[in-house]
Amino acid sequence: MKTPFKKLYDSRYLLILLAIPFVYVIIFNYVPIYGIIMAFKRFAPRQGIWGSPWVGFYNFQRLFSSVNFTIILRNTLTLSLYSLIIGFPFPIILAIFVNHSLLRRFTKFTQSVTFAPYFLSPVLLVTLITQILGMRSGGVNLVLSALGLEQINFMASATLFPHLYVWSGIWQGNGYRAIIYISALAAVDPTYHEAAVIDGANLWQRIWHIDLATIRPMVVIMLILSVGGILGVGFEKAYLMQNALNIDASEIISTYVYKVGLGVGGAVSRPDYSFGTAIGLFQNIIGVILTLSVNKITNALTGEGMF
Repeated sequence: MKTPFKKLYDSRYLLILLAIPFVYVIIFNYVPIYGIIMAFKRFAPRQGIWGSPWVGFYNFQRLFSSVNFTIILRNTLTLSLYSLIIGFPFPIILAIFVNHSLLRRFTKFTQSVTFAPYFLSPVLLVTLITQILGMRSGGVNLVLSALGLEQINFMASATLFPHLYVWSGIWQGNGYRAIIYISALAAVDPTYHEAAVIDGANLWQRIWHIDLATIRPMVVIMLILSVGGILGVGFEKAYLMQNALNIDASEIISTYVYKVGLGVGGAVSRPDYSFGTAIGLFQNIIGVILTLSVNKITNALTGEGMF
């Protein structure tokens, strides 16, 4: 009989493979937690984290009393809620459409077309948006000009920014997010649908009572995770689409933290690491509270929360 140490030795290669992501998570997800201390200090690089003086909740007081706080919180919530309400159902609809499509070639084509945009980097995506909607050389404005209509400066409009941000995100991530629902629907026993057809159920009734009922736990989990990240609007695309004309709608928490932390973009005159850390900590605390709250509500209503 093999001893525990012998079993570990025999599985050494698998353990080495497991150690790689484990070490990655420790280094990049847990070690940086140490830096949270800067939110309660007036950090000076020369003095280091522990050598810098404690200021308590001063940085948070600065945040809540700042004129910019209301603006960036409003913009962040606008983009997040817009994305959640409009974008969340699309992957579910796509998954059901793919699952019930009778043409397998068309199904594969649809999956490929909707999944491909996910591999576009934020830089490439914003460049593509600019090429299509640009004021001078954008395809849409060239068509408008040819039709004798007034051109629209899409990229400089604060009103249009939320729509461009959210719908481009739906286009890019819809196919990728649908994969998890397609996988869940693949586990549905076909005899359920056969029995439902015999009982006279139409397509919509089968989708509602069989498909959606099957993937409901997965939908609940994804909804909880989405609500938990409601203040975590992506930095890259928002920053790349941002300019002086749409700043009133495009300045969100993540871009503001970047500007404050590094002292760029005119947010502050010099890097303020403590203030940037305080903003990031506030964002994460709200995310944890929302995740726990939504999970508790979901458990009470459906009994299908994450934990």
